[in-house]
Amino acid sequence: MGAALALAERARGRTAPNPNVGCVIVRADRVVGRGWTQPGGRPHAEAMAMAQAGDAARGATAYVTLEPCAHESARGPACTDSLIAAGVARVVIALRDPDPRTDGRGIAGLQAVGISVTTDIGATEAAHSMAGFLTRRAYGRPFVTLKLATSLDGCIALANGTSRWITGPRARAHAHLERARHEAILVGRGTRDADTPALDVRLAGLEDHAPRRVLLSATDAPGWTRIAAPEAIADLEGVDHLLVEGGAQTAAAFLHADLVDRLLLYRAPILLGGKPGLTDLGLTTLDPAHGRWKLHDARMLGSDRLEVYERARG
Repeated sequence: MGAALALAERARGRTAPNPNVGCVIVRADRVVGRGWTQPGGRPHAEAMAMAQAGDAARGATAYVTLEPCAHESARGPACTDSLIAAGVARVVIALRDPDPRTDGRGIAGLQAVGISVTTDIGATEAAHSMAGFLTRRAYGRPFVTLKLATSLDGCIALANGTSRWITGPRARAHAHLERARHEAILVGRGTRDADTPALDVRLAGLEDHAPRRVLLSATDAPGWTRIAAPEAIADLEGVDHLLVEGGAQTAAAFLHADLVDRLLLYRAPILLGGKPGLTDLGLTTLDPAHGRWKLHDARMLGSDRLEVYERARG
């Protein structure tokens, strides 16, 4: 399942509105097929893995990070039917599919023909991997990551506006990898006018993974998808992962609206005494600030420290 989860990560930010799924087919302790959801959502991971396995799929075990789909589509057959036709003997599933067209039907269909099914293997990891798909299903909006690159004193620029570069090359490379894992990236009008950011992906081999550019603004701008308020992210079609990069007012607006699911905090070992990373969040007491975020990851990127926090939701 760990291998299937790793394959699923290859597709993150490229498959909306479909989930990014990974699949590994094993026969006699040998991997005979690997697959992950392809850009645009098809072929599905199971279809890719079965095509690679061929006749070796018969009697094999399929490890898949999400319950195989059980509904027909003009774009391809249901994966449940394909697994049955391939003759697999067992299917190991990380997470049940919340899509009402499948939800439990895939598992039931496999079991009805005598295929052994094991569930909830790697479920927590699969939920992290498919956070965009699951957030869209649960809340009707994309999974939102807010990125902040600050000094030790929480500044994102000098007092005169100079901000290049606060963090070093390794942290910036990691931030570009994050861009490649999102369908869209958003900045505010002030950042757009001051920096004219390209918001592209400057990593060798991933240049074509640049996300769609979204602008939080009251007025249109050529070459940008505009939204007037943070809540309008729900209307962004084909976007299940949204990266918010700035500036301070935009970051505060998304936090105030409680629309941030994940924080990427890059902190450089410098002091600036300049412009803060956030404006007023509307808090009048400290109590609501506590218990909202839990640390998910922390690491050093050269001399910079990355901390990843996730919103603690019921």
